[in-house]
Amino acid sequence: MNEETLDEILDGRLRVFQKKNGYRFSLDAILLADFISLSKNSQAIDIGTGSGIIPLILALSYPHSRWVGLEIQEALRVLAQKSVTVNNLDERIKIVQGDARIYKKLFTAHSFDVVTFNPPYRKINSGRVNSQQEKAVARHEIKGSLKDFLPAAKYLLRPAGKVFTIYPAKRLIEMVSLFRGNGIEPKRMKLVFSSAESNAEFVLVEALADGREELKIEPPLYIYDKSRNYTPQMHGIFSELALSGTSGDD
Repeated sequence: MNEETLDEILDGRLRVFQKKNGYRFSLDAILLADFISLSKNSQAIDIGTGSGIIPLILALSYPHSRWVGLEIQEALRVLAQKSVTVNNLDERIKIVQGDARIYKKLFTAHSFDVVTFNPPYRKINSGRVNSQQEKAVARHEIKGSLKDFLPAAKYLLRPAGKVFTIYPAKRLIEMVSLFRGNGIEPKRMKLVFSSAESNAEFVLVEALADGREELKIEPPLYIYDKSRNYTPQMHGIFSELALSGTSGDD
């Protein structure tokens, strides 16, 4: 039996149920949550929500936002819903089981101001696929990928709606092509490096439905210093998320 853990993050402001030996959210979700910016009263959906970590953090950071978390795996949906309840966020977050590839059967068009996702981005034929199905589906492009999530985003977004995601830096060209092919224009990017000596690992992206061509490249983010400790940038992110939401929305 796979035991559950109830983990405290953000200085104890948030508690998250996870499987002890199953899929668990990773640092890239924290980076994405910090990168996302919302307007007051935003209606947002997180596709492939997993543990629900993105809606959970952003519901705290933006107290007037409302969220739907869409998750294809029922076991993860159940855990995410438990996390919503234990954090007293049932009125703000709804976790739904469903496949993003059949988005038209699940949602009404133009229902959201913001779409977020931290998609599976390991190709099935690149590296060993985890033998545990829950982890494999969450990390590999088995039941959904950026190619599936972007048409869903375009359908779900209201005019001038925004998309936020994180993706491997080595697949940046492919990512931009897919965004543009779906009528969603990248507007802001930040490259994420493991350290100052490494190549870029990830790219954080904010994009606009039917947006014009103009891209802002933000200063890079470095996760570790030479001693493999978190950089001041990362400590700033942890502190900002721990304190955000205490004085209301932007």
